Amino acid sequence: MSISEIANRLSVGRLAVYTMLERGIIPAIRLGRRWIVTRHAFETWESTCGMHENAAKTPSLSSPDRGTNRFGVN
Repeated sequence: MSISEIANRLSVGRLAVYTMLERGIIPAIRLGRRWIVTRHAFETWESTCGMHENAAKTPSLSSPDRGTNRFGVN
């Protein structure tokens, strides 16, 4: 997928997409100066809101004994 296509689907600018790629938020590999984002990997990431498959095993926000979330906030 192109950076522009990803930016359009996420309703963000191209620089935001590059930042997400650099931080590893969007699944991709870097090949020289290019970012390679497969459609399958992106659509899987998009459909799970960026959560990994094992995220289903973590407590939900409605759980009274949830501890901290992935951002370190209660």
